[in-house]
Amino acid sequence: MKTFLAMLARDAHVARRNFIFTLLQTLLQPMLLVFVFGRVMTASGFMPQHYKSLLLPGIIALSMILAGVQSVAMPLISEFQFTREIEDRLLAPMEIEWLAVEKVIAGMIQSLVAGLVVLPSAWLIMGKGVAVSLDHPFAFLAIALLVGVVAASVGLTLGCSVGQTQIGLMFSLVLAPMIFFGCTYYPWSALATFPILSRVVLANPVVYASEGFRSTLAPQFPHLPEWSIFLGLILSAAFFFLLGLRQFRRKAII
Repeated sequence: MKTFLAMLARDAHVARRNFIFTLLQTLLQPMLLVFVFGRVMTASGFMPQHYKSLLLPGIIALSMILAGVQSVAMPLISEFQFTREIEDRLLAPMEIEWLAVEKVIAGMIQSLVAGLVVLPSAWLIMGKGVAVSLDHPFAFLAIALLVGVVAASVGLTLGCSVGQTQIGLMFSLVLAPMIFFGCTYYPWSALATFPILSRVVLANPVVYASEGFRSTLAPQFPHLPEWSIFLGLILSAAFFFLLGLRQFRRKAII
């Protein structure tokens, strides 16, 4: 446990040292989307004012997913294939799997920080007319924790599965479809006219993240039932975490 906490403290120190760069890298795209869709398009009348309230939960989910995935996947790709720093960590007196668990916890924390930062920032950028509430704080907290675990677990899986020459493909073929078909800019019910697609996207954990925050922050909009949101997040977390552990162990013992 002492070794585990020491590694977690080391990752926290690295994250603090690169805090500004990491924050800008993680929040730049969501903040641009907030400004364009939540401020420019609504102020010009091309989108209704209430779209701001619909968009904000999706932006929080997007920020957390991106932060969690990047904070775990990118260092792992570098440590396994560029710096080989992972070899020093593997010599630590603890099971290999605990090193992967430490990566997931560190990524979850960074994901939560990104969500906490983007909520007031996006609110300020959007201006007046954002009708969100925290009437269900415990449900919001539970969803945020699950989203953080899901994001970090996806990062673990990708970081141990993607080669150094495939980083671009990871963003274009994996992350981009997850984001655009993750109900971040629209509710899941908007896909009712596409029955096949509406069922296919339920395999995407970003859907449950976006719909989960929408159900707690803006329940006036249509969203998935809470039981299905929690079930989807729990199953996604378990699937990607176990798959990530398997891939991490396979990569580590080569």
